[in-house]
Amino acid sequence: MPSPVLKAGSRPPWVGLGAAVWAQIAAGNASTFPLYSPLLKSVLGLNQQELTILGVASDIGESVGFLPGIACNKFPPWAVLLVGCGFCFLGYGVLWLAVSQTIASMPFVVLCITLCIATNSNAWIGTAVLVTNMRNFPLSRGTVAGILKGYIGLSAAVYTVVYSMVLKKSALNLLLFLALGIPVLCLALMYFIRPCTPASGEDSSEHVHFLFSITISVLLAVYLLTVTAVNEIVTLSDAVSYILVAIMVILLLSPLAISLKMTLFPARARAESSEHLAPGEGNATPADPLLTPSSSATYLGSFHEAEDFSDVETLLAIGEGAVKRKRRPRRGEDFKFQEAFIKADFWLLWFVFFLGVGSGVTVLNNLSQIGIALGASDTTILLCLFSFCNFVGRLGSGAVSEHFLRTKTIPRTFWMACAHIFMIVSFVLYALALSGTLYVATALFGICYGTQCSILVPTSSELFGLKHFGVNYSFMGLGNPIGAILFSVLLAGNVYDAEAAKQGGSTCIGSSCFRLTFLVLAGACGLGTILSIILTIRVRPVYQMLYAGGSFRLPQNSSH
Repeated sequence: MPSPVLKAGSRPPWVGLGAAVWAQIAAGNASTFPLYSPLLKSVLGLNQQELTILGVASDIGESVGFLPGIACNKFPPWAVLLVGCGFCFLGYGVLWLAVSQTIASMPFVVLCITLCIATNSNAWIGTAVLVTNMRNFPLSRGTVAGILKGYIGLSAAVYTVVYSMVLKKSALNLLLFLALGIPVLCLALMYFIRPCTPASGEDSSEHVHFLFSITISVLLAVYLLTVTAVNEIVTLSDAVSYILVAIMVILLLSPLAISLKMTLFPARARAESSEHLAPGEGNATPADPLLTPSSSATYLGSFHEAEDFSDVETLLAIGEGAVKRKRRPRRGEDFKFQEAFIKADFWLLWFVFFLGVGSGVTVLNNLSQIGIALGASDTTILLCLFSFCNFVGRLGSGAVSEHFLRTKTIPRTFWMACAHIFMIVSFVLYALALSGTLYVATALFGICYGTQCSILVPTSSELFGLKHFGVNYSFMGLGNPIGAILFSVLLAGNVYDAEAAKQGGSTCIGSSCFRLTFLVLAGACGLGTILSIILTIRVRPVYQMLYAGGSFRLPQNSSH
């Protein structure tokens, strides 16, 4: 099979990245559960335990992306997005029918399944967008993952602004908006989110474009935080509210300015790209190979020398034609799921993510109750603070890990270890419940949680390849719902109810409500720190091979 033609760079990848911003906002619709859950509780007559179970169902639906991962290798992105649209319309549509009492009654089990289907649209939409853009920008995986995961983190704030300023805090209208608005949006994006031929070299114009995208996302985050705070303090008129929402929409459209610039000034874009490519790369021909030899070739040989030495006899037999054997992939190459599943590094990475995000989602699911228990007068500000810091962690970790990886070849898993350490600090601050530490702990926790979510994306693709990235990454994501069940439902829920019972009510006040939970979570992150350090030591040679010379080099026998 001939190698695909590799171009110096083109407009479609940037169009797809700009469209992916909107798709990632759509893929964050599970974050709206706190906005409509009080309506579910009141209209359907649910108790707090049933509402908690619905929250876990939402987490499970959002995180189970194994089927979307498989589908991304067999179908084009538009087909995967179409499934997400169908799930979103079906799930939220049925919820709207139930809450509007168009349907007389709905069994609780059916309600859980419906919510799970609705939030599973996140997995289909998000996986299609993430896999496509990671393959379109294979040389800048950390930066792309940080940008896309950052917008997922901002989705809660975007939906809050729409809910407050456009829908006038009507949870019923919000469900209808989710059932109709998100599918329509994703249908409009299908044409633009598609595989494109990635560039073969790095150039300054690409760095400028990424810097522009990061700057816009930071401005959007600050804007959303400001608007949300102002809306809570001051009563705004309809005209002012709509103007503020229009500004938000303009900021969300801003990443498309990159492709607009490349359309209006194509000659300048080609010149900027060709100036920074290696000789001969600017005029690629069909005869050009997919990958050019790089300085990493020597690293690749020395890295695998120890593995090959033990197979000398087998290799001699193969050379004589007596034995035929297909070589198994090595770290940094393309792994099928069943091949990655039996690797120690795969499970080390899974447990590192599970311990970090599993403990994190416990705090996230109970953040309002934590704020009330520790004396916060307004938990809305607490949620906004977490959302902003979560975004900072997602975006910043991608850019920071990319910089130190290219300059010092520090593995990305090192930053997961750092996140675990600072999460321990935040959990201890929560447990101590000292005056003035609630918001500090929440800010620190938000940054660390976002870091864990963002770093996993490029790390998984670098260790186990891009070809089957969707399946491998989706399995890693199962750490989220499993952590929610173990730490949130079985641990935090039972501890909270026991302390509330001691106080003679259903609401618990005081530091004792979550102290034991925080200490257990701190211990879990301590174990995560140890595992992430072990993983970092194990994968350091892989990153030294992949990033030899300060830029990413794919193994020559790896195909994407």
